[in-house]
Amino acid sequence: MSESIKVAKTTELAPGQRKLVRAKGHQIALFNLEGAIYAIDNICPHSTGPLVEGRLFGTTVTCPWHGAQFNVTNGQCLNGPATKDVTTYSVHIEGNDIIIKIP
Repeated sequence: MSESIKVAKTTELAPGQRKLVRAKGHQIALFNLEGAIYAIDNICPHSTGPLVEGRLFGTTVTCPWHGAQFNVTNGQCLNGPATKDVTTYSVHIEGNDIIIKIP
């Protein structure tokens, strides 16, 4: 059963910014792309690199360790060396609270 968890405030994540949050044992990278908030696993499936620290260009984040690329809107692996997608989390805003759904 999934659980909705408040992980941050919208005031902590301006457009173009990212933030690492932890919820229920998960490290989650939040990205604000032009006012829309997206949440993906922070851990690159190739070699556990921290995606929140990667270069962000448009909707693509590049892992800072080995260059794997992922679409932050849907978790799709776009370029290796990773071969697996990253988990995405449903995000919704209630007032100023950023809430994600953890499976």
